[in-house]
Amino acid sequence: MITHPTAVELVDVVARWIDSVRPSLTGRDAFMARVAANALGIVSRELTSGQALEAAAVERFSALLGQEGDFQTLNAELCRRLREGEMDRDTPGLLAALEACAVEQIAIDQPSYRADKA
Repeated sequence: MITHPTAVELVDVVARWIDSVRPSLTGRDAFMARVAANALGIVSRELTSGQALEAAAVERFSALLGQEGDFQTLNAELCRRLREGEMDRDTPGLLAALEACAVEQIAIDQPSYRADKA
């Protein structure tokens, strides 16, 4: 197994290289370079934090649903209960769990976003 460079290090170095050449690009190439660098940033944050955030969601969903399972199973069950009206916004802990998951996903997708900005 290769231990160095790690996947995160490889992704980060490619993103930095794209950012270094981006100023010399124009038009669509400059835009696509920015999109590529942003996508690599998301991949890097997912590789770094994704497992821990998913484990936290599993813990929250397990407590909320009163059952064990992996993320996909628990998420599907939560969606089913919401769809069928077994849970709603008045369900204790539901909104807090969903908000925590949303904040964690935003930290990966758009880390500079702050909901309290006006």
